[in-house]
Amino acid sequence: MTALCRVQPNHPYRGLWAAVATMHGKERAIAPPLCQWFGITLTTAPAVDTDALGTFTGEVPRVGTVVEAARLKARLAIETTGADLGIGSEGAFGPHPHAPFTAAGLEVLVLCEAAGSHDIVVQRRTTTNLGHISLGPLDGIETFLQRAGFPSHALVVQRDNPARTMIAKGIADAASLRAALTKAFATGDRALATTDMRAHVNPTRMSSIARLARHLALRTARLCSCCGRPGFGLVDVERGLPCRDCEQPTRRIRAEIYGCTTCGHRMQRKIRPPRLSSDPMWCEVCNP
Repeated sequence: MTALCRVQPNHPYRGLWAAVATMHGKERAIAPPLCQWFGITLTTAPAVDTDALGTFTGEVPRVGTVVEAARLKARLAIETTGADLGIGSEGAFGPHPHAPFTAAGLEVLVLCEAAGSHDIVVQRRTTTNLGHISLGPLDGIETFLQRAGFPSHALVVQRDNPARTMIAKGIADAASLRAALTKAFATGDRALATTDMRAHVNPTRMSSIARLARHLALRTARLCSCCGRPGFGLVDVERGLPCRDCEQPTRRIRAEIYGCTTCGHRMQRKIRPPRLSSDPMWCEVCNP
């Protein structure tokens, strides 16, 4: 049975109009599952300047947390278009919390209703091509370009000074890269080349958003058994998986908690079987 078949014909979002706040083509990744599964009409909200809410290169600090920024974009999409639903996307990038020397991206999508405070939040952490290199006029850049996926993935060049003076964004060809580096070196500064993490010039990131959009559609399809609102899904985890040696509870997950953000209904899912235990390395008694 396909996911399309699981969506109820009388789903509350069937046939509604949704607007997404984006300046970077994210609608191409977000629209397909929502339009196919729910018959939603999805458009952009051109009046929303998402760069005013934060830029990856630091000119504008992000407003709030990743989730708060995505929720604000969704609300602005509704306010500026009059759509029934608003969708906001936000990402954050840095070192992977569980894999040393690996870059990670956290993607968040928030779907909000115009008629109330109900929203659906999904997020996903993946590895990504995030990277940077500081260069002098005689330094090589080829190894970094291969890691970054250039030229299919664009770059940003700044002067490597305390102000991080911007030279160019969206650099996607060798001639433009040489020109940007030359301009940075002209003032005696080193150049800082970084991956451009905006979705429309970073296929790796756009692919991550597309996968998260399918997760958003799947979660939106689930209705709460108590109140019937969309978005029943993972809201918390229950820790305490017992240690294999001493049988004391550890911080490892023993069950997932699914719930509804509207009525508060909750239930345990994916409960670990009794025979499953945690490695003592995660035990605060055996390995304090």
